[in-house]
Amino acid sequence: MSGTQAAPHSLAFRVMRLCKPTFHVETPLRFDPFDLLTGEDLLNDPVAAQHLPRLLGSQSINSKSTESDLTYRSRFLLQDPYDAVGLSGLLVLPQSFGAIYLGETFCSYVSINNSSNFEARDIVIKAEIQTERQRILLLDTSKTPVESIRAGGRYDFIVEHDVKELGPHTLVCTALYSDADVERKYLPQFFKFIVANPLSVRTKVRVVKETTFLEACLENHTKSNLYMDQVEFEPAQHWSATLLKADDHHSGNDALTREIFKTPPILIRSGGGIHNYLYQLKTSALESAQMKVEGSNILGKLQITWRTNLGEPGRLQTQQILGSPITRKEIELQAVEVPSVIILEKPFTVHLNLTNQTDRMLGPFEVWLSQSDSHDEKVVMVNGLQTIVLPHVEAFSSTDFQLNFIAMKLGVQKISGITVFDTKEKKIHDPLPDLEVCYLYLGGLVSTLNIFVDSD
Repeated sequence: MSGTQAAPHSLAFRVMRLCKPTFHVETPLRFDPFDLLTGEDLLNDPVAAQHLPRLLGSQSINSKSTESDLTYRSRFLLQDPYDAVGLSGLLVLPQSFGAIYLGETFCSYVSINNSSNFEARDIVIKAEIQTERQRILLLDTSKTPVESIRAGGRYDFIVEHDVKELGPHTLVCTALYSDADVERKYLPQFFKFIVANPLSVRTKVRVVKETTFLEACLENHTKSNLYMDQVEFEPAQHWSATLLKADDHHSGNDALTREIFKTPPILIRSGGGIHNYLYQLKTSALESAQMKVEGSNILGKLQITWRTNLGEPGRLQTQQILGSPITRKEIELQAVEVPSVIILEKPFTVHLNLTNQTDRMLGPFEVWLSQSDSHDEKVVMVNGLQTIVLPHVEAFSSTDFQLNFIAMKLGVQKISGITVFDTKEKKIHDPLPDLEVCYLYLGGLVSTLNIFVDSD
């Protein structure tokens, strides 16, 4: 092994982040001159209120004389309301590397400097981003090397990368070159940075009958305001999504904003500001049946785009959002229609629907009203045939039929125990959920209020 040390490099990389400037904000102590003359209790004091016109008049005279004020006593006064904001009209270049967030575009200005007294020749430059999972090449001049960089000179270039991963990142810049020495030299330099999450997305799923509601809560974790250009839910197959909004009541001041933006951006303030979105998800009857067979509970994903104060864009896509687990039922029995008026102790008809939710033909079936184990008096009974035979039902199809009942007692009564039996597979399917009907005796007539109630 040779004990000689490696010769110092002639070249060196310098990385500067490219981003838009920020507003220069001054925070001087400024006040309204009228605050020096009056207090908060001025209008509550009748005596002091009498002197208000005179004070206002004297203040207007003083404001006219400030133009020739050589003592600069007015420099702490609010001449215009916008002076309180502290914006001087100047822009400031970034003073530090700053934070880098997921969904943004990382843009850097890279300069390779020749600090030696010799010319560097045939420079092959490479720049790449390394993460925990992948390596992304940003620049490679192998096919067209830089001919030379004179002593004291430099070569500049810009690299961009759409940030799609969280955690540590490394910008690796390498140069292969020749200088006064005969041998080629290899210079690697590493610039590390951390990618943080700008937003947290929390979701809640609620199912109401055949409708699913998805609530998404977005929280801003950055140090700047975020203006949401778009928060769109992309539903999975078989689903349709509608964004639910409150009734809009806009003033005339919003007219100009709505002329510029078809949909005005939604502001989520820095340091923990939140905004909630509510989506209504629906499926058709056939697609719902097919989903139950497949057992899929994927609802979709959110596409989020935003801009910062000075218009820098960002974009995120969430993972697939899952709904409640879908139970697989081969057969579904539903009550379609119950008469609104029933004559006591006379037959009435309930229309039912039997749906095959599998991808194969099922049946034939037998339908009957199972007898309760209790010895209580039966208040709703089957009138006529006690068992009805139904033919085969094709895959993802349904058949309608009806049962005749007779009510023997007034009040709120239950029709329960309607059972479906597959004669081929010798299998009893889940019964129809209890159907409650309210019977009111009105001069020989009984009117009903139909309420579907789950048996559990």
